[in-house]
Amino acid sequence: MRFVECPLQMHSRTKRDYRQRVLEFDKAECAEVAVRFGKEYWDGPRQCGYGGYVYDGRWRPVAETLARRYEIQPGASILDVGCGKGHLLYEFTQVTANVQVTGIDISEYAISHAKEEVKACLRVGSAVGLPFPSNSFDFVISINTLHNLYNYDLHRAIQEIERVGNQSKLIIVEAYRTEREKVNLLYWQLTCRAFHTPKEWEWTFRQAGYTGDYSYIVFD
Repeated sequence: MRFVECPLQMHSRTKRDYRQRVLEFDKAECAEVAVRFGKEYWDGPRQCGYGGYVYDGRWRPVAETLARRYEIQPGASILDVGCGKGHLLYEFTQVTANVQVTGIDISEYAISHAKEEVKACLRVGSAVGLPFPSNSFDFVISINTLHNLYNYDLHRAIQEIERVGNQSKLIIVEAYRTEREKVNLLYWQLTCRAFHTPKEWEWTFRQAGYTGDYSYIVFD
C-alpha cells in the first residue's frame, strides 16, 4: 500500500463558502436530502449536492493522468466503484483504446442519467458487495465514495475492492489534517460518515488488507 499524489486538480480550483452551508441553509435538512442520492443531490440546488452534475470535460485530465501513472494498456478492464454518471469512465475510453469499462453506484438516478456512451456499462449496486468475480479488473478506482460508509461497511468495501482487482487499485477519500480542515469538512460535507485523518485512513486500509494506492482530498 502506498500514498500517491491526488489527481483531482479540479477540487483545489473549486471555490467554496463553508460557512454559508451552515448559516444560510438548514444543513441537517440538506444532508437528509443528499443521502438519498437522488435528483436533488445530483441535479438539484447546490446546498443539497452538486448543483447540476453535467458533463463538462473536467475528468479528461484525471483520466490522462491515471492512464499514464498506471500504464493502462489498450484492452484493459477498469472498474469505477461509485461511478456516478460515468464521466470518468467515458474519459478512459477516450484516452486509451478499447478499454473495457464497468461502473457501479448506489444511486439509481445517477445510473439512469449517466453519459449515454457508457450507460450500458454501469449498474446500480453497493461497494459492500461487488457483483464481480475475484481478480476481474486490471484497474479498480474509487473516488470520493468510501467515506460515505459507516466503519463496518467501509471495512467490507475495501476488502471487496482488493478482491476484484488483479493489478492496480486506487482509493481517494476525504480527510482532514488540521482542526481548520476538520471544521471545513464538517461544514461542507453532506454524505460523509467516516471522518478520518490520513493516518486513520492508512490504519483502516491496512486492517482491511488493502494493497493498492490511496490518496485524499482536504478542505483547506
